[in-house]
Amino acid sequence: MNEQVATEKFFGGCPHDCPDTCSMVFEVDKQGVLLRVRGNPDHPITRGGLCVKLKDYEKRHYHPDRVLYPLRRVGPKGAKKFERITWDEALDEITTRWKDIIAKYGSQAIIPYSYLGHQGLVHGLNGGDAFFNRLGATVCERTFCGEGSCTAWLLTVGPTAGLDPESYVHSKYIVIWACNSVSTNLHHWAIVQEAQAKGAKVVVIDAYASRTAKGADWHICPKPGTDGALAMAVIHSIIEQGLVDQDYVDNYTLGFAELKERAKSRTPEWAEAITGVPAADIRKLAYELATAQPAAIRMGVALERHYGGGQTIRAVSCIPALTGAWRHVGGGVTQFPVWEHPYKFDVICRPDLIPEGTRVVNNLQIGRALIGEMKLDPPIMSMMCWNSNPVTQAPETDKIVQGLMRENLFLVSAEHFISDTASYADIVLPASMGAEMEDMILSWGHLHLTYNSKCAVSPGEAIPNNEIFRRLAARFGFEEDNFKWSDTECLQHYVDWDSPACEGITLDYLKSHGFARLKVGTKDDRARHREGNFPTPSGKCEFLVEGAKNFVAGPFRQMYEGFQPGEDLDPLPDYVPGRESPATNPELAKRYPLNIVSPKSHGFLNSCYANMDKKIRAQGEQFVMINAADASARGIIDGDRVQVSNSRGAFKGVARITSDVNPGIVVATLGYWRQLNDGTVNSISSAEFTDMGHAPSFSDNLVEVALAN
Repeated sequence: MNEQVATEKFFGGCPHDCPDTCSMVFEVDKQGVLLRVRGNPDHPITRGGLCVKLKDYEKRHYHPDRVLYPLRRVGPKGAKKFERITWDEALDEITTRWKDIIAKYGSQAIIPYSYLGHQGLVHGLNGGDAFFNRLGATVCERTFCGEGSCTAWLLTVGPTAGLDPESYVHSKYIVIWACNSVSTNLHHWAIVQEAQAKGAKVVVIDAYASRTAKGADWHICPKPGTDGALAMAVIHSIIEQGLVDQDYVDNYTLGFAELKERAKSRTPEWAEAITGVPAADIRKLAYELATAQPAAIRMGVALERHYGGGQTIRAVSCIPALTGAWRHVGGGVTQFPVWEHPYKFDVICRPDLIPEGTRVVNNLQIGRALIGEMKLDPPIMSMMCWNSNPVTQAPETDKIVQGLMRENLFLVSAEHFISDTASYADIVLPASMGAEMEDMILSWGHLHLTYNSKCAVSPGEAIPNNEIFRRLAARFGFEEDNFKWSDTECLQHYVDWDSPACEGITLDYLKSHGFARLKVGTKDDRARHREGNFPTPSGKCEFLVEGAKNFVAGPFRQMYEGFQPGEDLDPLPDYVPGRESPATNPELAKRYPLNIVSPKSHGFLNSCYANMDKKIRAQGEQFVMINAADASARGIIDGDRVQVSNSRGAFKGVARITSDVNPGIVVATLGYWRQLNDGTVNSISSAEFTDMGHAPSFSDNLVEVALAN
């Protein structure tokens, strides 16, 4: 590239589903072409660096396969045969088809489908909610990642940001529990390494030896789905060893006597039989967590991904209150700092527009909904998908494909590429990418607001997501103010700029600085719960929650409070076994004896980038990590092509024989595209919910592995 080209620099924010939410700098030429993307060196999280996915972000903007114009399907579903049409033709067809469906079946025969393919307040997860709520469509409950964790967290400590990720630099003991930070939270790993260099001990608890586990001082490796037993045994051992901060417990917690009684039988020996972690190691972990203050726990969303995951999150969330870790800067536990961000989700989603009695369908079970398993009345006759790719990301993908193949299903997809899901669409709409639209990027991993400039010209006829919904709203004659706001006006309305957290921060400030830290304490002084002050009904950390009911937090269900799950929950945390393991389901294990874990890929961001040759080469072809003992028993040698299967489906990959996984476990990462591979890992995933928040059970699946034909 000619370095003499005149460029301008603009602030951006990484739009992807990652806790780091990096502040970026876009370099754009006078014609509005994005030339280069760099990390913002002034941002305390990004520090000038980007991950392997983002460091050449501009290449994704101008990839030769990008969708540039509205398209209409002209071939069989899934054949990727489309013709170019105009925007007017596309919007007219969508409007006509939807009005016909509404006249024949009612508006609930239409369902929106989105997730965090873009994390912007304007163009992201909730960007279409107001439109579909006004339309009267079925409400889509979106629980891909973290929603069961949210339910458990909110029950225990309330909507608090908890331990500031930046404060880990002051921690003396750090537990990273079910999070592969090096691949999925890279910039926080840099902070952890700073603390480690100053003498902090870093412990990683994970079911296999991830990149992060290999960088730890101590890797604890429980069997998949047994972390709850480990957490309960840690609680038992803290109490047994007399390590409870009784003053903190007496003043700032609720239900200690009941928790103590519950934990009495959850001994380290009991947990060893379940988890495979030696009892002595459990006692050591409990002792060190209690005595090496400030002690920090970073929980990963993988903790929720088995039946019993919510109870696991509750148990882990109790530990810092038992030990008094919350007293210290750098002590406590981190879930999602987003709870202290001043976003106005009611304004974004407009739940007041939802007609009374509107039903809810969960996105994890969309395959069951589309093929008629749910016996819905009316049936789903149309779906619009944006910011999501369920054919690779959702469970039971064979059912999803079967449903998308229905000739009477009208599928609209707003996309950047003809993804696995978009390949079945009747209408494909070209969507703008990061540098081509104004937004503020939600962060679920730190305490900064992050601004994204519209500075590059969208190629072809691509437009931002919110403009798509503005145009659709105009076609339907919707007159609410939301549908007429510019993106800047949306940001003015979507954030509570008058909140104490925004003191001194305005939208104009963000535009000129790129980011701003919320006024919720600094990394050097924040100890939010030094004296309790938990945002719970009691104001305390609630070990005991009487009368608790299961729920999904509002932002993940269009802010709709109708048809919440509502089941009674155990008043106390405990270990709840997974559904599928040799220990809990021995009959199923006779056919499918191996537990599979499906973490995120190092080189992809969910399914983003998994269609780009350079990223595929760096990530490697789809693989299956397997222990030598299991491989030998099946006649598999390293590099063999293998098939992983169960009753739900199958996929193929290359065997990697490694001691990074224990016998009885295989690991295959998420994100590969089905159209480029022979199935993907979610072909075998169950769409059954876990115990809380309708979370997914991606790590609660049994499979068999065999040589591929």
